[in-house]
Amino acid sequence: MPSFTSPDQGDDLEACVLRFSDLDLKDTRLINPSSSLKGELDVSTKKKYSFAKKKAFALFVKTKEVPAHTPECKEKWWKCCQQLFRDRISIHKHVATQHADEICHETASVLKQLAVTLNTSKTLGSEDNRKPLKEYLPCNREVSAWLPDISCFSPDELISGQDSDGGEVLLYYCYRDLEDPHWVCAWQTALCQHLSLTGKVRIATEGINGTVGGSKLATRLYVEVMLSCPLFKDYMCKDDFKTSKGGACCFPELRVGVFEEIVPMGISPNKISYKKPGIHLSPGEFHKEVEKFLSQANEEQSDTILLDCRNFYESKIGRFQGCLAPDIRKFSYFPSYVDKNLELFREKKVLMYCTGGIRCERGSAYLKAKGVCKEVFQLKGGIHKYLEEFPDGFYKGKLFVFDERYALSYNSDIVSECSYCGAPWDQYKLCSTPQCRQLILTCPACQRQGVTACCVTCQDKGRRPASSPTQSSFKEECECTARRPRIPSELPRQVRLPGSPEPRPDVGEDGLCVCEQQHFPRPSQS
Repeated sequence: MPSFTSPDQGDDLEACVLRFSDLDLKDTRLINPSSSLKGELDVSTKKKYSFAKKKAFALFVKTKEVPAHTPECKEKWWKCCQQLFRDRISIHKHVATQHADEICHETASVLKQLAVTLNTSKTLGSEDNRKPLKEYLPCNREVSAWLPDISCFSPDELISGQDSDGGEVLLYYCYRDLEDPHWVCAWQTALCQHLSLTGKVRIATEGINGTVGGSKLATRLYVEVMLSCPLFKDYMCKDDFKTSKGGACCFPELRVGVFEEIVPMGISPNKISYKKPGIHLSPGEFHKEVEKFLSQANEEQSDTILLDCRNFYESKIGRFQGCLAPDIRKFSYFPSYVDKNLELFREKKVLMYCTGGIRCERGSAYLKAKGVCKEVFQLKGGIHKYLEEFPDGFYKGKLFVFDERYALSYNSDIVSECSYCGAPWDQYKLCSTPQCRQLILTCPACQRQGVTACCVTCQDKGRRPASSPTQSSFKEECECTARRPRIPSELPRQVRLPGSPEPRPDVGEDGLCVCEQQHFPRPSQS
């Protein structure tokens, strides 16, 4: 389901400021719809709040629409939380009772967008040379007008090959200012349902970020529509869509939502903008820079850092040789990682990379804003595009993806190992303990011995019967995740104080399992 809550609810949230001529409120928490927000508004602003809440509710319900199971039934059904609702009243009750926080968060988002629209209207009313924003929006605002004509295709043609053998997964993003992300959300929901696509699409005032899967016909039509839409046709080209073998089966459902950021870095786009990124390097240019960097591997002091912007479980199964891969669990920790290790980047040339390029856009902007680096470069198109051009290049291992495939293979290298026996292994599974569900690497031999959890504690939990019917669905932080430092420090790893004990063979200098350490040495020169 689409979630409008912050991906890092445990982090300190920036104060959300909603500004109208008659409204100036600051809210530092997710507000329950029945709490003080509505009570603090006067009659005029209560109407705005009521309108925003209704719009947020309608948009949320809209994203849950699915075709009726019977062809003769033309009515709409809804699917949410793995439940099917056949009438509007039941889905409304479900959303109102089970998704109040999401609706509240989205209401705040609608209010902020209304504020932007009101301020924009006032600005456009003044005498200046700028074009009205409406010129950049589709002339016909009806969502149905921007859906492709599929009448010439049979339903079977559109959905045939949706499995992993005959289907396709698209990965793309586009940074550009959007005046009405909620219209884009409704359009994307309708478009994906129209083409029987599943996946995840994030929309914000700063752009769009999507991963969708379906038949090759459906993905081709999707790309054609995106490139013909006035909102994106001048900002995207066919090469911006990365393709891989897959299909609708790679995602459990369709999730489309409006967020503050199209990739959750945890910092407002108003503070760190995508408009000031690092220098983009093509895969060929990046390959040459990495080659030059690795040729200096024997030098004690290198002026270059090859920086992996992904999470630790991504770089664990595949990375560039000689990279620095932060041991962080979420991209929203990346800014804090940079702050904590700022001296590491001083007067350095940084080569950044991520899966498809999107995290580097604002990640490089954040690093540049610190003003300590000599230069900041990023891989255009990410690892995805690099491996298309250099499958046997300097990237070794698999490419992690955020769907049910878990990884894509472009070469035969295995750079990770089974967490239990140490055998070469790079195929993730979910921890078998329902309360954890972390990704783990356990080889077939260990699986046959019943080792299917991420740690001994979880393995013991999995053997115990659930004490209540709801326990199996309750998610808690795993102990092996809890003991990992939230923001690791790279600098102390280089030196150990005289007289300090050597680390145990199975534990690294930072107290983590060796297989979890992510500062990889440069390869020796042969």
